[in-house]
Amino acid sequence: MEYRLDKEKLLQELAVWNGLLKRRVRLIACGGTALTLLGIKPSTKDVDLIVPEIKEYDYLTRLLKDLGYKAVTGAGVSRDGIFIFDLFRGNRVHTTDLIEPVLDQGNHIPVKEFSQLYLGVLNYYDILISKLFRATSVDVEDCLLLFKTKRGEIDMDKFIDRFRSTASFDVSEESVLKNLEYFLSVLKKEGLHHEKK
Repeated sequence: MEYRLDKEKLLQELAVWNGLLKRRVRLIACGGTALTLLGIKPSTKDVDLIVPEIKEYDYLTRLLKDLGYKAVTGAGVSRDGIFIFDLFRGNRVHTTDLIEPVLDQGNHIPVKEFSQLYLGVLNYYDILISKLFRATSVDVEDCLLLFKTKRGEIDMDKFIDRFRSTASFDVSEESVLKNLEYFLSVLKKEGLHHEKK
């Protein structure tokens, strides 16, 4: 049986973390976790969180280690072996360096302010970019879902420009740009994107 976390369970887990924190930690949800918190997906399998400030990242990972969380994947920790919390350090998601600081206003959407913990969601553009840089079938489905749900709030030109700018700093620029072309063709097929004449 596959276990999944919905928004309520995720906020409950973060409330537990909050109760144990002695100082402020800011988290920005990305990936499927962001889509769950935005109400676009009902649940998520793994929890993807950016900890933008290095000192806060170091403090949180030390605390979680003391609580019995163990490293299970590259960026992932788990206490029960069921839910994996992927904690990304700094201004990155997996191997994608984001070009604008995620804590800056406009680069994330506030979700909940606990006494010590702040939770936000990554902006739509960087969710799309970080998912399409990997472009697994699930990533492409998630991006399509985000696009369909928030279509009126996503500026296509801004998305494409930001994607290309982010790609220009990536070692695999050519291959991620192919991912963009593929996604644009998917949007076109779905009637969600029309190329300008």
